[in-house]
Amino acid sequence: MSHTVGVRQAQKLKTRQALLDAALRLLEHQSLSSLGLRELTRAVGVAPTAFYRHFADVAELGVALVEETLGSLHGLIGAILAETGDAEVRIARTVDLIARHVREHPAHFRFIARERHGGVGPVRAAIAAQLDAFTEEVATALGREPVSAGWSEEDLRMLAGLYVEHMVMTASAFLSAQENGDPGAPAGPAEEQVARTARDRLRLVSLGRLHWPGPDAGR
Repeated sequence: MSHTVGVRQAQKLKTRQALLDAALRLLEHQSLSSLGLRELTRAVGVAPTAFYRHFADVAELGVALVEETLGSLHGLIGAILAETGDAEVRIARTVDLIARHVREHPAHFRFIARERHGGVGPVRAAIAAQLDAFTEEVATALGREPVSAGWSEEDLRMLAGLYVEHMVMTASAFLSAQENGDPGAPAGPAEEQVARTARDRLRLVSLGRLHWPGPDAGR
């Protein structure tokens, strides 16, 4: 009996993942709000009613895609933030991580870029919640560093927000550069320029951090 239940559960998870994968393919050229349920289930080869065994509606599927795309980044970014030592190394690793993740999962990041300000409220909220979680994690890590001594929680969150927004902008820039290049080729000039710009901006933020709050900061 337990074996049968296990087989059914495995099949259910397989179908759920197939729906997510098919949705990503279909969303290459359309927004989530225009995705048709019959179109999606036809692509997977299941009846439309089978969709509701996995998701309450298309919005819930979109939220699952957000978690699949951004959820896996928490551990990776946390590992980089936990590193101590040379700031240049950490900056380089951060930019390389973003470039690699976008290259490996372009459809996921295209979905995030389109839906962050799209028409499906729960998905917008899920993306915002993930970015807020990143901001809190980055703020906590920054607060442990000696250079942050005396910083308020508000200022730490502001700085963390700058880093997170920079990551989002950099991911979008890498996505555009990679779309215009050869998907199977090494990073081309456009991607290398994105990486250089991203590193320079992170250096600028890091330098500004050393002088904040200054005597004229309005404190």
